[in-house]
Amino acid sequence: MREVHHFIGGKVVSGQSGRFGDIYNPNTGEVQARVALATEAELDAAVAAARAALPAWAATNPQRRARVMFEFKRLVEANMNELAHLLSSEHGKVIADSKGDVQRGLDVVEFACGVPHLLKGEYTEGAGPGIDVFSMRQALGVCAGITPFNFPAMIPCWMAAVAIACGNTFILKPSEKDPSVPMRLAELMLEAGAPAGVLNVVNGDKVAVDAILKHSDIKAVSFVGSSDIAQYVYSTGAANGKRVQAMGGAKNHGIIMPDADMDQAVKDIVGAAYGSAGERCMALPVAVTVGKKTGDEFVARMIDAARGLKVGISTDKDAHYGPVVSAQHKAKIENYIQMGVDEGAKLLLDGRGHTLQGHENGFFVGPSLFDNVKPGMRSYQEEIFGPVLQVVRAESLEEAAALATNHQYGNGCAIFTSNGRAAREFAAQVNVGMVGINVPIPVPVAYHTFGGWKRSAFGDTNQHGPEGIKFWTKIKTVTQRWPDGDVGDQAFVIPTMG
Repeated sequence: MREVHHFIGGKVVSGQSGRFGDIYNPNTGEVQARVALATEAELDAAVAAARAALPAWAATNPQRRARVMFEFKRLVEANMNELAHLLSSEHGKVIADSKGDVQRGLDVVEFACGVPHLLKGEYTEGAGPGIDVFSMRQALGVCAGITPFNFPAMIPCWMAAVAIACGNTFILKPSEKDPSVPMRLAELMLEAGAPAGVLNVVNGDKVAVDAILKHSDIKAVSFVGSSDIAQYVYSTGAANGKRVQAMGGAKNHGIIMPDADMDQAVKDIVGAAYGSAGERCMALPVAVTVGKKTGDEFVARMIDAARGLKVGISTDKDAHYGPVVSAQHKAKIENYIQMGVDEGAKLLLDGRGHTLQGHENGFFVGPSLFDNVKPGMRSYQEEIFGPVLQVVRAESLEEAAALATNHQYGNGCAIFTSNGRAAREFAAQVNVGMVGINVPIPVPVAYHTFGGWKRSAFGDTNQHGPEGIKFWTKIKTVTQRWPDGDVGDQAFVIPTMG
């Protein structure tokens, strides 16, 4: 059986713990490989490799580091088909979606290619008599990223590309559910010209996570996953003196106004709710309809649209989405569907028990649709992370916006309307981090920044864009003077800029 180990110091290193996790094929339910789960000693070895590579890499000028990023981008593009098929085989996404996963990661790599400009500091000539002041951004040191199963290409690139371009060395701890793509990305980074030890991959579970959070030589940690674990990562990492950004769960709302283009809204939301089997932190699992007429029309159309979706294996070119990642996750989603029924929501489409001929043991969940969901329901309050759309009905924009504002999660939301003033006021006032106006999945482009509010994010700096540069660097300010002759008693006076 195929085994996935670690990538440390520029080479594959066999795991020494004797512990392994199973890697499933979600299409068949079969174990296709196993992944080594690291010990603290193996994390120490990765840190040692990163620490050894750090001085020379941090001293490499930004333009040369950017050239490595350009070559990495080229190599990933050249290997797109291989990466997409590998990703789909372990995650379950259809191939087109896997290619999108890789491409969204590449968008951030492309942004990181501009690091010579992005690292430029500020300069003030003549801040005082003969005094100039300037700032510089410098690498933090050895950094780490802990990434989730749902985007095994995109999120590692979001973290590692920016961190490495800024002059840091990096340790990636990907999800043990689908670790092969991150391992391949590390190989391509080495091939692109990054010295051995600049990017290391340590596979593992909580043992590896805790070792990262407590290691004194790791200066910053970025995390994406569930909110409870995000809070744990943030508090533990911060308690150990690290800079931490920890992105958590979501329950994104899509508000459909009476003046919305209903054809477009239904088309957008069916993709946003069910695409990638709903396993996206920026999925749109809640539709809030404003007014009875709007709600009735939306629900009727959504039933037809969801029924028309094809659930298939990852390599089926006609499938809209594939299986979920594991049997445990499938059971969790189906339990939430039952919870919604028990709480009194109206189940219009039931995706439980969905099977495909020849793939009866695959982890498939059909499209599910609820109407008349109430804010007090637990199934509404918690993240389902599956192909389940819940419809909540509201009487006004104010009531609809309050649902998104008051929810425990604040990752993103969207409004569908033709009223520019309503959209503008909604975007300004709603209490979430990312807003779409007639855009169902408002993930910002790479040169802006990604991040939610409330229990969707812990820490005060977002992913990629200018915020990413800030997170992975520290600023140093220099005040300089070149006096002409003896300064005399001025040396005993607090300097001023007057």
